[in-house]
Amino acid sequence: MGHLVFNIDVMLAKRKMSVTELANRVGITLANMSILKTGKAKAIKVSTIESLCDILKCQPGDLFEYVEDDENEN
Repeated sequence: MGHLVFNIDVMLAKRKMSVTELANRVGITLANMSILKTGKAKAIKVSTIESLCDILKCQPGDLFEYVEDDENEN
């Protein structure tokens, strides 16, 4: 089984936007945005994904990437 890699930092750099500005515009706390950025979130609302895409002018696939886990990892 794999996992999601969150590429929010990449999109922030491309848009020259700070994480604080993004959190404020999306309407979530900086702490929750940090959890999203680090990939530690266990769930994310569809409305939050929609807001991120609207603000960053991107597609959901620009924000997330599915990566297969190494078979040897346990």
